[in-house]
Amino acid sequence: ALCLKQVFNKDKTFRPRKKFEPGTQRFELYKKAQASLKSGLDLKAVVQLPPGESINDWIAVHVVDFFNRINLIYGTMSEFCTERSCPIMSGGLKYEYRWQDDSKYKKPTKLSAPQYMCMLMDWIEMLINNEDIFPTRIGVPFPKQFQQVCTKILTRLFRVFVHVYIHHFDSIINMGAEAHVNTCYKHFYYFIREFSLIDHREL
Repeated sequence: ALCLKQVFNKDKTFRPRKKFEPGTQRFELYKKAQASLKSGLDLKAVVQLPPGESINDWIAVHVVDFFNRINLIYGTMSEFCTERSCPIMSGGLKYEYRWQDDSKYKKPTKLSAPQYMCMLMDWIEMLINNEDIFPTRIGVPFPKQFQQVCTKILTRLFRVFVHVYIHHFDSIINMGAEAHVNTCYKHFYYFIREFSLIDHREL
């Protein structure tokens, strides 16, 4: 109980949660996905596209949900991820993740892990709130590049898992939250593999 209280402590959420509007198709899909998770079904089966549903809607629901969950996981241990402890955003000694976007950082730039996380969450939040990319109105189609955008989002969210597992897993264990983090990671991994959303080299 203490573990769950710590993991779901809203004060520690890194960013405000993105919510699905009740009454929308996306909200119904989200409820369906959550019900499957809570029923204890095999995670490989849970991620499969429900019959008759749009693949883009299914991907959109999961991208937003993973953003919320990973945001929450990082928020619970962000006090241990500081400029001093993590001056470089990395995944162990072998991998360094540099930040690049279309505005401030035109070239891949070395950032500390906390800076990288802030840039990442801001960037994802901007994308999922953009109606041209993640439309919420009925009848409005997804853009052609939608899955490419989702691939980029999920690839970068994967890096959060890598950083947390390699550099901060002791803190996760000390909080008793490893089961939650492991389940979230398995759900994420089975989803990206089901729809081939991340290049295998990135894993």
